[in-house]
Formats: sequence, structure tokens, C-alpha cells
Amino acid sequence: MTTESNKVPVLGQRHLQILLLFLSISVNFIAKFNAGVSVVAMTNAETTNPDFPEYDWNEMEKSFILSSFFWGYFVTQFPGGYLCRRFGAKLTMFVSTLGSALFALLIPLTVDWGGWQIYCGIRVCQGLFQGLLFPCIHAHLAAWCPVQERNRLGALANTGIECGTVLAMFLGGIIAASSMGWPGISYVSCALGVAWCIVWLIFSANTPSESKLISAAELAYIESSKNAERNVDDSSTKPARIPVPWNAIMASWPFWALLVARSAQSWGFSTLQAEIPSYMNGVLGMDMKSNALFSALPYFAMWCMSYVYLILADVLLQRKLLSLNALRKTFNSLAFWVPAIGLIAVGFVNENQRTLAIALMTANVGINAGSTIGSALNTIDLSPNHAGILMGIVNTSANIIPILTPLLVGLIVKNEDDRTEWQIVFVISALVFGLGNLFFIVFGSTQLQPWDDENYLKLSDAPNKPNETNEEDCPTSSAQLGKRY
Repeated sequence: MTTESNKVPVLGQRHLQILLLFLSISVNFIAKFNAGVSVVAMTNAETTNPDFPEYDWNEMEKSFILSSFFWGYFVTQFPGGYLCRRFGAKLTMFVSTLGSALFALLIPLTVDWGGWQIYCGIRVCQGLFQGLLFPCIHAHLAAWCPVQERNRLGALANTGIECGTVLAMFLGGIIAASSMGWPGISYVSCALGVAWCIVWLIFSANTPSESKLISAAELAYIESSKNAERNVDDSSTKPARIPVPWNAIMASWPFWALLVARSAQSWGFSTLQAEIPSYMNGVLGMDMKSNALFSALPYFAMWCMSYVYLILADVLLQRKLLSLNALRKTFNSLAFWVPAIGLIAVGFVNENQRTLAIALMTANVGINAGSTIGSALNTIDLSPNHAGILMGIVNTSANIIPILTPLLVGLIVKNEDDRTEWQIVFVISALVFGLGNLFFIVFGSTQLQPWDDENYLKLSDAPNKPNETNEEDCPTSSAQLGKRY
């Protein structure tokens, strides 16, 4: 490391960007999950503040409201990667968060005359805006994180997921019971989103070179780190817009390993999140959804465990006890296989072991926090240049699954009191967890992929390779792609 790099401040603009990403995720996840609290308060005012309107919505209508967010959310994941490349993360994330916040404001203003249908429509629109978020976050992480700090900073930003989920449950209940009533949940969510947007516009920058606040030493440190990873000279310049090597990406086994792993995570976690509480209610007679402590406890455990994984990862990497590849696969194995065993175990807990059931659910969700370091950040390992595009593809697949898993549960579970039917659901989820991680172990990689090179398509079309045609017309062979990993 050069002497200039040694002068880099311990805390700099890269850490401010990570804080802004953390706050962005937290604010958006509060808006994403506070509907669960709002719907309870809007349909049972006696449990919160009876001075506000109460609506007679049946269970199916409430389910539509809660799931409608994801109808829009998965649609814009893939376009989010493209919009981020075209307009930059700064503008795209601003529009994403502001749009979601303003639509939250519409809920108390329109639901009185529009009913549950208008509520569903608003939630779909919120999902459409928030779907742009995570492709931008991964692109922003790739732009701002020095290679040696990428794992730590990326994991820190993603702890906003657990923070936002916990705050949505706790703050939602407190606000609904206050003088603001259930409309206050929407007002506070909107205010948080708008406040973040103002701070984001002032302090964010798409790249370190665009920042007016970064020091010369920190800029050199970040850029030299990324250039060293690619083995290019500091003076070399990138094209303004790097073309996407679609065929190479689609022929890449590490990419498919990542997609399978994140889809398996989505399947398993949606079972932990949505189906186990229903099982505990039907089979064990526990109404966890009406108990704020029991509902929030698993996510609080997940939030705490995310920092445990983060510290442990830092120690293992700094002492060179594990390579980054081994670290990701070890953490992902813990995050997938331990909850897989726990899911099967929950299916055998009886009515007299309710404390054990709560402990198992909390432990399963908490241990699953390792999947962020295990596989979620792998997009940046494979291709910093195309991290937003990769995240858009992966998250599209991952967010279709929470829409499909309840349908499968509905086909299997005909009687919520039947333990055997629930055991089938848990075994299927455990198999998905187990096989998904096994695929990731075999085919996953943390090596920078050859198609990340900004000149990859030009090199593929070079005259000395007469058998290769344009990337858009002909897939690159897996043998050629395998030379680098």
C-alpha cells in the first residue's frame, strides 16, 4: 500500500455513503412492513386507538393488502438495474424512496372512500417504486467500497433490513396506539422517507470521483484498490457506459449458483416469516401475530446476529483463517442448513413445548442472518461493473417466490390443525434450503468474472477470433468462461 493510502481517514466519505444506504434500507423496510400493524389497527380499533375509523375487512381482503406490495416489487427489480446504469444510483434511489413515501401519505387520505381496493393499489405502487432500490444499492456498494472493505461495508449497509423490520413492528404499534392513531403510521413513514431524500441529495454521489466532499487520499485509496483487483493502470479510463455481456452472464455457473442460492433463501425465509406463525397458531394454539414481542423477537435476533456474523467475518478474513470464498460458503451453509434442520424440528414440537417452539423460531431466523455475507453480497464479487444488473435479475427471481409459496402451502395444508400436513411444508422448505446451498457450494465463486471487463465484448469480437460472433447473437461457451474461475 502506498504512503498516500496510509493517510486515508479511518472514517471517510465511503462510510457516510454506507450510513446513507443503511438508513435508506431501514426507511424503506419500515414502509414495506408497517402494513401488517396498520391492517390490524384499521380492522380492530379497540386494540389501538378507538377514535379512528374501523373497517370490516375479511381475511382474504387483508391478505390481498399485505401481499399486494410484492406484486409491484418483483416487477421493477430488473428495470431497476437498467435505470441505475442509465441515470445513476443517486437519482434512481431518490425517486424510489420519494415515490414510496408519497404513496404512503395517500393511505389515510383515500382508504375511507376507496376501501381495501385502493389500499391494495397504493401498496402495489409502493412496491413498484421500492423494487428499484436494491439493484442501486449493490451498484453503489460496488462503486464506493474498496475491495478489502467490501464485505464489511456491504454487510453493514444490509443490516438496515433487520433494523427496518424491527422498527416497523415496534414503531407501528406505538404510533397506532398514540393520539395519531393508525393514520400516524403513514404520516411518520412519509416523513422519514422525505427526510432521507433531502439528506441523500446533499451528501450522496454516484462515484467517489463525483463527490465534492471526499479527500484526495481517500479517492486514491478507493480507486487504486478497485484497479488492483482488475489489474489495470490507475490512469486507464472506463467507457461512459459498459455494455452488458448477456450471453456470458447467462452461461456463467457462478451467476446461476448465486441465483439458485438467493431463490432458495427466499423460499426458506418466506416459510420462516409467514408460515411458522400460522403453524404455531393452528397446531400449537399460539396467536403470535397479536403479540408484538413474539412477532418482533425473531427479527431482533436476526439484527443482533447480523453484527455477530460481521465481526466474525472480519476476524476470519483479517487473520487469513478463511479465504473470502470459503467464508461466504461457510456462512451460507450455517444460514441455510441449520434453519433447515430447525424447520423439521419445529414440525415435531407439541402443544406443551411452546417455549421451545418460540426458541426454535427465533434461533432459525437469527442464524439465517448469515446469508447476507454468505451470498447476498456475491453480486459485487462476481462483477462490480454489472452488480446492479445481477441484483436486478437475482432479486426478480427471489421476490416471485414469496408470492408462490403461500399458494403451495394452500394446496398442501387443508386443515391448519393437522401437524402432518405442516410437516410436509417444512420438509419441502428444508430440502430447498439444503439443495440450494449445496448448488452454491459446488458452483459458486467469489472470483472476479472475465465478463466484468469493460472491454469484454470488444475482445470477444476481435478479428483473431473468427469463430466468435457478436455477444448479442451467439452465447460464449462455458469452457471459455471457465478459464478464469
